[in-house]
Amino acid sequence: MRVGVIGATGAVGKELVEVLAKRRFPVTELKLFASTRSAGTKQKTPFGEITIEAYSLEAARHLDLALLAVSGDFSKAHARALAAEGVAVVDNSSAFRLEADVPLVVPEVNADAIGDHRLIANPNCTTAILVVALEPLRQAFGVKRVIVSTYQAASGAGAEGMAELERETRRVLVEGQPAQNEVFAHPLAFNVIPQIDSFQPNGYTREEMKVAWESRKIMGMPDLPVSCTAVRIPTYRVHGEAVTIETERPVTAEAARAVLAKAAGVRVVDDTAKQQYPMPITATGQDDVEAGRIRENPVFGDRGLDFFLCGDQLLKGAALNAVQIAEKMKVGVPA
Repeated sequence: MRVGVIGATGAVGKELVEVLAKRRFPVTELKLFASTRSAGTKQKTPFGEITIEAYSLEAARHLDLALLAVSGDFSKAHARALAAEGVAVVDNSSAFRLEADVPLVVPEVNADAIGDHRLIANPNCTTAILVVALEPLRQAFGVKRVIVSTYQAASGAGAEGMAELERETRRVLVEGQPAQNEVFAHPLAFNVIPQIDSFQPNGYTREEMKVAWESRKIMGMPDLPVSCTAVRIPTYRVHGEAVTIETERPVTAEAARAVLAKAAGVRVVDDTAKQQYPMPITATGQDDVEAGRIRENPVFGDRGLDFFLCGDQLLKGAALNAVQIAEKMKVGVPA
């Protein structure tokens, strides 16, 4: 298949190329698109060295599949036109996630929503990591409400965020100077920041509301009560999530552990006697979301559960999920 990665020089764009190779996606031609500033430069890939091109509809309309790792504004300007040409488009931005005519998909949860659609939205990284574990629990025990606190890595802000964390950590440790900030609202090195994205009128940030809005759409539960607190922490990769749920039916830690052990896309890491539980250092580079610290929540009696998740947000939270969507689409089939 003729595949294009648009936004190929960013953190997610580079991961998309690696995931295509790792999963042996049937690529016969790979085109990489980025800004005019990067056009003409060469990028090493598992498919060989490829010259970056500036995006144009004319250059991309012959593709079978386009994977977008660009800003929401770019997606709004170009994604629908590309899909209208018959190209299967998976968009990683937030541009279309809540549009009624665009499916928002985590394949382990709602692959059937893809249907014949040519444009599919990839969810927010935090949402994807959450619902891959939440959905099997919902099927087994029902879910009445969800409370989640996230511990999100610098790479959630892209390559620039990772570079700032490295630079400012070095500034503190090597130069003995206070950490500075440009990408983040405050210095991230040796700090945590309880703000990701802009604040909304209800006091939550947009990142926090994305978890609520998108989880409801993906799981087909428009009235599900969801409360989220999103915190940026000084790690490179992997988002952690502390999740509390109230279930509709009685649940035990043992039963929940058994359900998650069988769930696609989830790996149970939960042996406290051996101090084994999900951590960014073990989840980095892993396709599956780690789930652990599974325990009954005393606040909700026999219908409450607490657990902790770690998922590589550049993989399941972005590139991997996008390629999994593409694998389910009717790529190369006329609309």
